Amino acid sequence: MLDTAVNRDTASGTAAALQGIKVLDLTQFEAGPSCTEALAWLGAEVVKVEEPNRGEPGRWGFTDRPDADAHYFIYYNLNKRSITCNLKSEEGKALLTRLIGKSDVLVENMAPGTFARLGFDYPRLSKLNPRLIFAQVKGFAPESPHANYLCFDMIAQAMGGTMGVNGLPDGPPIKPGASVGDTGTGMLCAMGIIAALYQRTATGRGQHIQIAMRDAMLNYCRTPMSRQAARKDQLPRSGNIILGTAPGGLYKCSPGGIDDWCYIFASRGNEEHWRRLVRAIGREDLLDDPRMVDGPTRAQHREVVDAAITEWTSKRTKHEVMEIVAGAGVPCGPVLNTLELLHDPDLHARGMMQTIDHPVRGPVTVCGCRTARSRSNARRSTAPIPRRSTASGSAARPPRSRTCGNARRSDGGRRLRAVVLPGISSAARKTTVAFVRLS
Repeated sequence: MLDTAVNRDTASGTAAALQGIKVLDLTQFEAGPSCTEALAWLGAEVVKVEEPNRGEPGRWGFTDRPDADAHYFIYYNLNKRSITCNLKSEEGKALLTRLIGKSDVLVENMAPGTFARLGFDYPRLSKLNPRLIFAQVKGFAPESPHANYLCFDMIAQAMGGTMGVNGLPDGPPIKPGASVGDTGTGMLCAMGIIAALYQRTATGRGQHIQIAMRDAMLNYCRTPMSRQAARKDQLPRSGNIILGTAPGGLYKCSPGGIDDWCYIFASRGNEEHWRRLVRAIGREDLLDDPRMVDGPTRAQHREVVDAAITEWTSKRTKHEVMEIVAGAGVPCGPVLNTLELLHDPDLHARGMMQTIDHPVRGPVTVCGCRTARSRSNARRSTAPIPRRSTASGSAARPPRSRTCGNARRSDGGRRLRAVVLPGISSAARKTTVAFVRLS
């Protein structure tokens, strides 16, 4: 029997792909939140479960002002709602247990063994809700000798290969600026969850998903590892060039600023790229040069190739270079820094960059949904703002659905409707509020 979320009518093209899927998000920082945010962009109803009073560390650990969440937190928690729950109390555990029974997915990335010690290992979760998909993001696999070690993005990149392949040939490894160890792992976890949701339509049962950040990095190292597999000596780091062919690298552009570069590449699998390039830069004479006959031969005379291209690019801006070279049918792109990307008109016009109205910070430019789908939409709302205080006698309502009197809005500016659960003490109500629906 198909799940309701899968079986619904989407002919109008207005329904979100994961509409009706409820996700409990017990993650923090980036690897877990990037996974659950991806699900939220696809329409899942994601509720963060956070520590009382402060919320998850990503809120306050990187903020530039004491009254507002960090931009870091906002970027990884769009389209989510939030509650606080004290998992160190029996009342808090009872609340989470009730929420688990009504959820489709639970994701956590706590330190190794923490969630199990709280009483929520997979055997128990499966008994509480046989349809639950339980996803765990850890630094290292549970069978690994490193299973109990703590891990962050840079540790995963160091041990997973992405740092080792990055850098100049004669220099040390360089940590990639993009947080592939975190977000790259989160995307693979989201893929596993979506696959499990689909499989559940046939089996009716959930499953346990585990992904290790170190293991995930292998996915992003397959090209250099394929080259390593073909040789017995250590594959050297290649910096910005493409090994074995030319051109393939960064070329200086006018006016010569720190980010005034264009990447130009002539594929070894299509010599027409080279012929188009030399015509575009007015160097047709290179077509008759025996040192330029093909990619591998040009790689042996890379300095000649680079000098000819640089002499032309250095007199033009990086955008002019792209317009001419890419316009001629040659792979080419300017180096754009984060400030340029935040204000890129193309990205804004297509919704890849969007401006949201944050209740505290005001307008904030964020990354939008990265997949364009023809038959489903993507909602947009800011990250949930913190509930600075939930302690109040007015929060103790009769056991029915009511609006919490002073539950600060924690779902991007919309008011939560909550229910006080039977058997939960008034003291526990100060730090536990159960999400039911929006008013």
